[in-house]
This record gives sequence, structure tokens and C-alpha cells, in this order.
Amino acid sequence: MIQNASVSFFDLQFQRQVAAGEHALNPFERAALAHLKGKLLDYGCGLGNLALEAARRGQSVLALDASSAAIAYLREAADKESLPLKALEADLRTFELTEDFDSVVCIGLLMFFDCPTAHAQLQALQARVRPGGVLVLNVLTQGTTYMDMFSPQGHCLFAPEELRDSFRSWEIVSLTRDEFAAPANTTKVFATVIARKPAQGGDA
Repeated sequence: MIQNASVSFFDLQFQRQVAAGEHALNPFERAALAHLKGKLLDYGCGLGNLALEAARRGQSVLALDASSAAIAYLREAADKESLPLKALEADLRTFELTEDFDSVVCIGLLMFFDCPTAHAQLQALQARVRPGGVLVLNVLTQGTTYMDMFSPQGHCLFAPEELRDSFRSWEIVSLTRDEFAAPANTTKVFATVIARKPAQGGDA
């Protein structure tokens, strides 16, 4: 797999987190957890803290990430607890899903792709949610000024209303905006949507 600057950035971050024993769920993961059920896809799982917690609660989990450090840690952690969790290293810019899920989580990933790729993968994720299932999506939006983690290969800051528009045929359970201070007086602005697919199907 071709490493890009974003993957390298997070590989190092995940290695530091493992060494420091930092495994708490972040605020977005905590918000997602209550809405998850059944067979789960964690697309861009990072260290897999959410995937592990969902598996501990009895969900069957497929966790995917481009970071070899993260996937190695997650496999070891899942094996130690004999959890129903499969972790795979994958280039998520081009990964093609072949199965459907009751719940899909994609937290802090799509903004690291160029916009055409980000939009295409969002549509692919929506298509793999079973009718009545839930998709949790979190991205950085326009207004973000912290750019250190982005690769020269491209990134995509979503427009403020883009997530609502992308789920216009779904039931939007929650749509939130969060702003955080970042290094060197910069800012991260996140949008998070929790949406339920219509029981009779229906993509965006």
C-alpha cells in the first residue's frame, strides 16, 4: 500500500497512543455507540476503541484502517478477549465493500480524501447500510484552519450543510457541529450526522 502523509501522521500518533495507554473513546465515538446494533462496519477505525467496545457488547465487527500500527494493535487486543472482530489494513480511498451492515461508522476519515473520492465513498457506505440501519459520519468542515495532518494528495473540507443534503432521504437522528482549538491558534470544525436509512431502502 502506498503511504501518504496523512497515513504516516496517524501511524505515529497511534503508536504514541498505544505506548501511553490512551484508549478512551473520543466524544464522537461515545455519541455513536448508543445507536449501534447488529453487524457493524467501522470504516477508518483508527486504534479501534469503538470497534472493541461494540464487540464487547456482542456486535459482529469489521474494522478497516490504512494504518498498519492501528490494525496490528486492534488484532492483538481483539484476540486477547476472543472478540467477534475482524480487523483489516486497507486503502479506504479505493476499498470496495461486498457485504451489508446494520450499522456503519465512519469517524474522522473522509476529509483525508480528495472531494470526488470522499463523496464516492460516502455513497458506497450509504449503499451498504441495510434498510432500517444506521450510519454515523463525522468529518471536518469548512472553517477548519488546522491543516498539518492533510496529505498533498488531497483533502476535502465539507460545506456546512453538505451532510444534511447527503442524507435528505434518510431520518436524521442527530446533526451536530463542534469546534475545537488546535495548535498554533488554528481550529478544527467538525460535523457529525447520525442517520437511519428508510426501512424500504433509499440512498441519498
